[in-house]
Amino acid sequence: MIRILAVLSLAALAGCGVDGEPIRPSTNTTVGVGNRGVNASTGATWISGRTTVTVATAL
Repeated sequence: MIRILAVLSLAALAGCGVDGEPIRPSTNTTVGVGNRGVNASTGATWISGRTTVTVATAL
């Protein structure tokens, strides 16, 4: 139980920006029409220094 509380405390500390300026994600959404019909995709990118994390999905 103590380990769970420690992990949650560290996550809350990192999430509130105490360890530095919070990182704001940039988002993008694309909707297109082609030979196969309508397609859509959306994603979010977080950039911190030289590290980039991208999460995306296509519909």
